[in-house]
This record gives sequence, structure tokens and C-alpha cells, in this order.
Amino acid sequence: MVEFGRLLTAMITPFNPDGTINFPQARKLAQALVSSGTEGLVIGGTTGEAPSMSDDEKIRLFAEVKEAVGDSAAVIAGTTDNNHNKSIELSKEAEKVGADALLLTVPAYNKPTQEGLYRNFKAIAEATSLPGILYNVPSRTSLNMTVETTLRLAEIDNIIGVKEASSDFTQITTIIDKAPDGFNVWSGNDDETFPIMCVGGYGIVSVASHILGNQIKTMIGYILDGNLETAASEHKRLLPIFKALFWVTNPIPVKYAVNRHGFDAGIHRLPLCEPDQSFIKDFNPVMDSYSIDLPV
Repeated sequence: MVEFGRLLTAMITPFNPDGTINFPQARKLAQALVSSGTEGLVIGGTTGEAPSMSDDEKIRLFAEVKEAVGDSAAVIAGTTDNNHNKSIELSKEAEKVGADALLLTVPAYNKPTQEGLYRNFKAIAEATSLPGILYNVPSRTSLNMTVETTLRLAEIDNIIGVKEASSDFTQITTIIDKAPDGFNVWSGNDDETFPIMCVGGYGIVSVASHILGNQIKTMIGYILDGNLETAASEHKRLLPIFKALFWVTNPIPVKYAVNRHGFDAGIHRLPLCEPDQSFIKDFNPVMDSYSIDLPV
């Protein structure tokens, strides 16, 4: 199995004032994240505002970020949506430009059966030689990928893990327990990293690691060392900002936090927009109570 690291960051996409992608800033951000604890980068996911990007933009972003980080971090390309054929085409293009893996997200809006989910991901996995990481996020898709479907897909050689954001700890624990060797489970929510890793989860695909990468990596280290009391203390210390980063729709809070810290991540693309003053008033004191790891 290819190793992608335990701390993966779902990277935001910097945009210029005119709404175009700021590719130089994307490269700089990727390098800054790696220098502050990130071991792999998920590019073109929800946090990256992928639904607002064209396929050509995504392909260039995969290529530019991979060129920027080289072998220092894996690049996991978000190539799937509710259009099956387009997902296959984009996955093939991601492989051509050097992506290390694919993020295989449960499609929104179609609402397929579990058999449809299985066939969809199986066909995408078979279309490239890249490893695939499944992504189950019912809050975004209105569809839960079940334990049974996940375990069926885990038998496919190049599907090597799942980002689980169902918040169903029975489901997540069962997947961890029943999955074949080499199939890893990453938490899909920062506030669930500690409990998921304590039952054998592999790591986290994080939003908070934009600003707290080294601190999250330290907590993961405590868990792996068996120092659960200290890890639990770190989890509780970080919990307020984990929660604050999701007070409104992701990635609005984290892009605000990165910009406020002094790293120019630019604007959002509509339909997303900047947070309102009520959010800022409540968020700033929370952010100010933490040291920020992202180099500027």
C-alpha cells in the first residue's frame, strides 16, 4: 500500500480578486502546509471549493501543487462528482499530471442505491492505476455509504482507505474492525480524530491543519505512543477551534482564519462568500487563544 500519511489537509483554493485561481499562492500554501505538519494534500475537495471549479482548473491545480511539493507530500486529487463518465475522465487526467491518489466522493444529488455506489467506484478505480480513498460525507450528499458497501469496495486492490465523515461511531468502528489489512480509515472531521484513532483509525483529513498542523500532528503522536491521557488533553484543548471552524459552511471559516493570519488566500467563489460580522465577532477571540502554525 502507498503511504499517504496520517495528517492530510483538505486544502483551500486561493482565488484572485477577479475570481480566478491564484496558482502561485496555491503552490505557496501547499508548501507552507507541508512545513507545518501536513503529510498529504487533498486538492479539489469540498474545502477547495471544487463544485465551483472547471475540470481544466482542477487539472492545472493538481499539477501545480504536485510540482510544488514534489515527493515531500502526497497529492490526492478530488476527481469525482455525480457525473460518472466525467469522473472517470478527470481521474485519468489527474493520473497524467502526477497526482498520487484519487478522492472518491459519494455523489450528491443522484442518490444511488448501494449497488450503484459500488459499481460507480469500482469502475473509476479500474480506469486508472492510482490508489483511491473513498469519502463518505452524508451531511453533504444526503446519502450514507454503508458498512457493507465500504467493505465490498475495500476488497478492490487500489481502493486503500476511506475518509469517514458520517459521525456514526458504530459504523466507523465496524469498518476499522472488519476491513482487510492495508485499508485505512481517516476521520473526516477534526473533532472526531481522537476517538476514531483510539479505536484503530489511521488519521485525519483535516481542515484545522491549515492553522494548527503541528499541534494536530503532536496529538496524533501521543495517540500512537499510547499516551492517551495527554492526547485527550490536547483533543480537549483544540476542541473549541475545531468546532468554531464549522460554525458556518466550510471552507468559509478556515479561509477567513488563513487570511486573518496574514496568508493571502483571497476570496470565495459564489455561491460562497465571506463570513458576516456576527461570525467574526465570535470567532476572533477563539482563534486568538491559539498559536498558529502556518508560516506566512
